[in-house]
Amino acid sequence: MTATSICAPHRQPIDASPLPITGQHSQLNETIRPNGNARGNAMSSFETILVERPEPAIARVVMNRPDARNAQNLQMTYDLNAAFDAAVQDDTVKVIILAGNGPHFSSGHDLRPGGKNEAGVDFPPIGNWGGFAEANAHGRFAREQEIYLQITRRWRNLAKPVIAEVHGKCIAGGLMLAWACDLIVASDDAQFCDPVVAMGVCGVEWFVHPWELGPRKAKEFLFTADSWSAQEAHQLGMVNQVVPRAELSSRVLELARRIASKPSFALKLTKEAVNRSVDVMGQPAAIDQAFALHQLCHAHNLQEFGMIVDPSGLHPSVRKPPAAAE
Repeated sequence: MTATSICAPHRQPIDASPLPITGQHSQLNETIRPNGNARGNAMSSFETILVERPEPAIARVVMNRPDARNAQNLQMTYDLNAAFDAAVQDDTVKVIILAGNGPHFSSGHDLRPGGKNEAGVDFPPIGNWGGFAEANAHGRFAREQEIYLQITRRWRNLAKPVIAEVHGKCIAGGLMLAWACDLIVASDDAQFCDPVVAMGVCGVEWFVHPWELGPRKAKEFLFTADSWSAQEAHQLGMVNQVVPRAELSSRVLELARRIASKPSFALKLTKEAVNRSVDVMGQPAAIDQAFALHQLCHAHNLQEFGMIVDPSGLHPSVRKPPAAAE
């Protein structure tokens, strides 16, 4: 479980509190509905995302909850999944871009109560786990398998190249979104952070920190909850390119255009070859064992604090008020 939390104060802090903001305008001029019909700049029929087609071979999926800093609720999770599925099944699409509207890419998973928040009930499950209504660790494990672990693995294995277009803050669950993509292009003001150790949990559910950052830097950023810059992410090999903020969308589009000029089948099998190579190195088993430890952290916190995270690490926007004294 992740949250819009703060990072260590001696580096640039991340303010992920939900405040009204003005969304940035897309540089792209065509938005499509899930059925593929172009409608100029009209909103798509998804509740939380837009799907743009800047060119026939390129689909651009844009998270569109700017007032919540693109915090990922269940609606967004399944909207993203539907949009990705549609792009994969559309044979004219060769490259997918994932971007965020507003000042930040993503502030992580939205922990605030919502109208549709029951995995396996409000949305049909896409994974192979059941038991969402079961009590205690059983139901919690099923929920987090579905909405965090398995769906992120599914996105990582989409059959087409996916580019993350990251600007502003990319926190916790936002990292999971970016790390599931094949390439990451970041603006020069982008910052990254996984602060959930402060919440009594050993990192986000898609635990690829050692693979993305190297073991020692992964430990440093997790132990301290420090944020790291786009430039440092590039030096560590996590980010492919760092570009000026004003040029981010155009530079990502140009990269997508270069990739889309290659044969579709060769692109798919090249992605498969690299992903399988990483799998043979043991990444899936490493992620699964870290997920089990993540659940152990939840169980400990539930005994210690009566909730599955340490409340002292929660951002005030999602922290429950203390019970009134009798």
